[in-house]
Amino acid sequence: MLLIHCPYCGEDRSELEFRWAGEAHIARPTNIADISDEAFAEYFFIRDNDKGLVFERWRHIHGCGRFFNAARDSVSDKFLMTYKAGEPKPDAETALSAEKGAGK
Repeated sequence: MLLIHCPYCGEDRSELEFRWAGEAHIARPTNIADISDEAFAEYFFIRDNDKGLVFERWRHIHGCGRFFNAARDSVSDKFLMTYKAGEPKPDAETALSAEKGAGK
Protein backbone atom coordinates (compact mmCIF):
# COMPACT_ATOMS: atom_id res chain seq x y z
CA MET A 1 0.00 0.00 0.00
CA LEU A 2 1.24 3.47 -0.88
CA LEU A 3 1.26 5.94 2.02
CA ILE A 4 0.93 9.65 1.34
CA HIS A 5 1.76 12.32 3.91
CA CYS A 6 -0.93 14.99 4.36
CA PRO A 7 0.81 18.23 5.38
CA TYR A 8 -2.40 19.48 7.02
CA CYS A 9 -3.30 16.38 9.06
CA GLY A 10 0.36 15.63 9.77
CA GLU A 11 -0.12 11.92 9.12
CA ASP A 12 0.86 9.30 6.55
CA ARG A 13 -2.39 7.85 5.20
CA SER A 14 -3.40 5.23 2.63
CA GLU A 15 -3.46 6.26 -1.01
CA LEU A 16 -7.17 5.35 -1.02
CA GLU A 17 -7.90 8.54 0.96
CA PHE A 18 -6.43 10.80 -1.73
CA ARG A 19 -7.26 11.92 -5.27
CA TRP A 20 -4.88 13.27 -7.87
CA ALA A 21 -5.85 16.81 -8.88
CA GLY A 22 -3.50 17.60 -11.75
CA GLU A 23 -0.23 19.33 -12.37
CA ALA A 24 0.88 21.86 -9.74
CA HIS A 25 2.24 25.37 -10.28
CA ILE A 26 0.58 26.01 -13.65
CA ALA A 27 1.18 29.53 -14.95
CA ARG A 28 -2.28 30.89 -15.66
CA PRO A 29 -2.87 33.72 -18.15
CA THR A 30 -3.37 37.12 -16.51
CA ASN A 31 -6.32 38.00 -18.77
CA ILE A 32 -7.77 34.90 -20.36
CA ALA A 33 -10.09 36.94 -22.62
CA ASP A 34 -7.09 38.44 -24.43
CA ILE A 35 -5.35 35.22 -25.47
CA SER A 36 -5.78 33.38 -28.76
CA ASP A 37 -7.76 30.16 -29.09
CA GLU A 38 -4.50 28.27 -29.63
CA ALA A 39 -2.93 29.75 -26.49
CA PHE A 40 -6.08 28.94 -24.50
CA ALA A 41 -6.10 25.35 -25.76
CA GLU A 42 -2.42 24.99 -24.80
CA TYR A 43 -3.08 26.40 -21.31
CA PHE A 44 -6.28 24.43 -20.70
CA PHE A 45 -5.55 21.04 -22.26
CA ILE A 46 -1.80 20.52 -22.64
CA ARG A 47 0.13 19.29 -19.61
CA ASP A 48 3.66 18.07 -19.12
CA ASN A 49 4.13 14.33 -18.82
CA ASP A 50 7.67 14.26 -17.56
CA LYS A 51 9.54 11.13 -16.61
CA GLY A 52 11.12 11.57 -13.18
CA LEU A 53 10.44 14.47 -10.83
CA VAL A 54 6.92 15.91 -11.12
CA PHE A 55 5.00 18.42 -9.01
CA GLU A 56 1.32 17.60 -8.57
CA ARG A 57 -1.78 18.74 -6.71
CA TRP A 58 -3.51 16.19 -4.52
CA ARG A 59 -6.62 16.29 -2.36
CA HIS A 60 -7.11 14.44 0.93
CA ILE A 61 -10.68 13.68 -0.08
CA HIS A 62 -11.45 11.12 2.66
CA GLY A 63 -9.65 13.08 5.36
CA CYS A 64 -9.38 16.83 5.88
CA GLY A 65 -10.56 17.51 2.30
CA ARG A 66 -7.78 20.01 1.62
CA PHE A 67 -5.60 20.39 -1.46
CA PHE A 68 -1.83 20.18 -1.18
CA ASN A 69 1.15 19.81 -3.49
CA ALA A 70 3.52 16.88 -3.79
CA ALA A 71 6.88 16.23 -5.41
CA ARG A 72 6.78 12.69 -6.78
CA ASP A 73 9.07 10.48 -8.83
CA SER A 74 6.89 9.30 -11.72
CA VAL A 75 9.21 6.35 -12.42
CA SER A 76 9.15 4.78 -8.95
CA ASP A 77 5.83 6.39 -7.88
CA LYS A 78 7.56 7.48 -4.65
CA PHE A 79 6.37 10.65 -2.97
CA LEU A 80 9.50 12.67 -2.19
CA MET A 81 7.79 15.44 -0.24
CA THR A 82 4.43 17.09 0.30
CA TYR A 83 3.74 20.71 1.14
CA LYS A 84 0.76 22.97 1.70
CA ALA A 85 -1.00 24.66 -1.21
CA GLY A 86 0.23 28.21 -1.62
CA GLU A 87 3.77 27.43 -0.51
CA PRO A 88 6.42 28.09 -3.17
CA LYS A 89 7.55 25.31 -5.45
CA PRO A 90 10.74 23.76 -4.05
CA ASP A 91 13.74 23.52 -6.35
CA ALA A 92 14.53 20.12 -7.84
CA GLU A 93 17.56 19.56 -5.60
CA THR A 94 15.48 20.10 -2.46
CA ALA A 95 12.72 17.80 -3.69
CA LEU A 96 15.09 15.03 -4.77
CA SER A 97 16.99 15.12 -1.48
CA ALA A 98 13.84 15.23 0.68
CA GLU A 99 13.21 12.29 2.97
CA LYS A 100 9.87 10.46 3.08
CA GLY A 101 7.41 12.60 4.97
CA ALA A 102 9.29 15.85 4.54
CA GLY A 103 7.08 18.83 5.03
CA LYS A 104 5.70 17.50 8.32
